[in-house]
Amino acid sequence: MITFDLIVVFVVILFILVSLYKEIIGATFAFVIAVVTLGFFGILTPKEILSGFANEQLAVILLLLLLGDIIRQTAIVEFVFDKIFRSARSYRGFLSRMTLIISGFSAFLNNTPLVAVMMPYVNSWCKRNNISPSKFLMPLSYAAILGGCATLIGTSTNLIVNGMVVDQNIIPGLKSLNIFDFAYVGVPMILIGFLYLLFFGEKLLPAKEDILNNFSQNTREYLVEAEIKKNSQLIGKTIEEAGLRNLKGLYLVELIRKSFKISSVKPNIILQQDDLLIFAGDTETIAEMIDSDLGLRLPSVGMLHKKKQTEVVEIVISHNSSMINKTVKDIRFRARYDAAVIAVHRNGERISGKIGEITIKAGDVLLLFTGADFVSRSNHALDFYFISKVKDFQKLEPYKVWTLLGGTLAVILLAALKIVSLFMGLIVLIMILLAMKIANPKELYKAIYYKLALIIAMSLAL
Repeated sequence: MITFDLIVVFVVILFILVSLYKEIIGATFAFVIAVVTLGFFGILTPKEILSGFANEQLAVILLLLLLGDIIRQTAIVEFVFDKIFRSARSYRGFLSRMTLIISGFSAFLNNTPLVAVMMPYVNSWCKRNNISPSKFLMPLSYAAILGGCATLIGTSTNLIVNGMVVDQNIIPGLKSLNIFDFAYVGVPMILIGFLYLLFFGEKLLPAKEDILNNFSQNTREYLVEAEIKKNSQLIGKTIEEAGLRNLKGLYLVELIRKSFKISSVKPNIILQQDDLLIFAGDTETIAEMIDSDLGLRLPSVGMLHKKKQTEVVEIVISHNSSMINKTVKDIRFRARYDAAVIAVHRNGERISGKIGEITIKAGDVLLLFTGADFVSRSNHALDFYFISKVKDFQKLEPYKVWTLLGGTLAVILLAALKIVSLFMGLIVLIMILLAMKIANPKELYKAIYYKLALIIAMSLAL
């Protein structure tokens, strides 16, 4: 029998699915609206709504993410990757190492940073060996997914299932699933997936030459703005006379004069002081423009250009970034990260107008001109990932490295033997890391995944 409550639940579930698929609103807001709606109609009680926040598995997920973030910042993963992948010579040799190593790490660490750290190695190795990255990027993702299935802590889904098993007493007398209970299914899945990719991946995966050849061109073609400086040699010249129609690697898209936008830039337009020129171009050409003598300046860079410790860095906006649907100006990059946005790329979509007025979307790639404090300020940023590598990691004394690695292994072993719960083990380990100054309290506070915690808590209530 169809009841009013059933109709409300159906509408709420449909709302969540449509919101997540269409990205009408953020995932966090969608789940909050859904739970509040069910609570308003009395379908969920306040106790049921708040029960998710008291779930031990939610705390374990957040603690594991924090521990993974601490490990990532010490460059241990980078060090291992450097040693293992540098000597690979053949397609199958690199694929074998990548699949098995990523699967192994993914069984205990969060997938996203692992894939983000591995991508530069894939791209650089492919470039050296003239192989399309498309042969490896999908196997990289699959290896991370399969590895997460091998242990209780490999993916948040397994932990949530464990919480439901315990809370709902699905298996009478079972207090908790063992950390390696999933290995009986997960390890065979990894081996089958590995063999399939090894023997069939090279044949089935497309070798898109344009991906490799244009990796440093098409995917890095940005929108960048340049302003004509006072006393510039370009003032009074036409676009054609100034040579701005035939710049190698740059194309003049628009000209903005005061508040007037000229989208079709004709060669006979005479340039004036403070004209804002909008170019589309690749990263190398844009970087050269910063130091060119054309009489142009990048208005967004400002005082950063005068600093000694600066570099150009590429980042990609994550799907759960707080920057989404905000303009570049509203984000205040210089104040938050000691960096200026000098260019924006959005794959498959033409962007126009001033960079400061561009609304950021998930997947946008930004070119940043960074100051000396950029690395330290962005260490725990959850809003973006690096495309170009920034090698400035926390340098630890050997005994601290062994404490971190040994402590992590000890927690996993003690939890597997059911001597200490995973929750308590992680709490104690993180407290030790804080006491030994391996982890910084302020940076750890910044790294907490508040949005993820809210989404999981709300979904548990549903």
